[in-house]
Amino acid sequence: MKNAIITISRQYGSGGRKIAELLSKKLEIPYYDNELISLAAEKSGIKDDIFKDAELQAGNNFLYLLSRLGPETQVYGMPFNEKIFSVQSQVIKDVASKGPCVILGRCADYILKDYQNCVNIFTYASFQTRVSRAITEYNLNHDVAEKQVRRVDKARESYYNYHTGGKWGNSKNYDLMLNMNFIDADSAVKLIVSYLDLRKDDEMRKPY
Repeated sequence: MKNAIITISRQYGSGGRKIAELLSKKLEIPYYDNELISLAAEKSGIKDDIFKDAELQAGNNFLYLLSRLGPETQVYGMPFNEKIFSVQSQVIKDVASKGPCVILGRCADYILKDYQNCVNIFTYASFQTRVSRAITEYNLNHDVAEKQVRRVDKARESYYNYHTGGKWGNSKNYDLMLNMNFIDADSAVKLIVSYLDLRKDDEMRKPY
């Protein structure tokens, strides 16, 4: 399992980002989240804040994103949202080809679906658990936290379903589904590491 590419998808407030960061440190392998945005922006010439907004703007006004294009960007021949996804997908494949890493969100489980050395994880929790975490970790009041949980989850689901043709959060897409109602991020990392240790090495081969 030393060459595993680990993707983590998550419901908002389920602790997925913290798990990804801790797992990266535990395994001493690179962690990609905002770094992917910077790499994609550098590769395409598109402003990096557009990549940041892409997931949360899924299904919203295309003209809003279009208005934020840099003058050097070409969008002809491909819808702009698909251009963003295409560039980001190539960046994800590029970082995965360099070796073991942890990748957070951005449909990485789908983009790397042909990589046999890819381990896909999804974290989830009850609505109230996630609201409580949003209040504690992001300093939101209760009403704002509830709206944020609903808004971000809806956007992530729309983004994933649109670009993959699949269903966000479907257990068939993941190797591990972690219920974060009763465990913390450190415990989740222990579970993931245990799974990696138990999984047979001969199953972890890169595609040719």
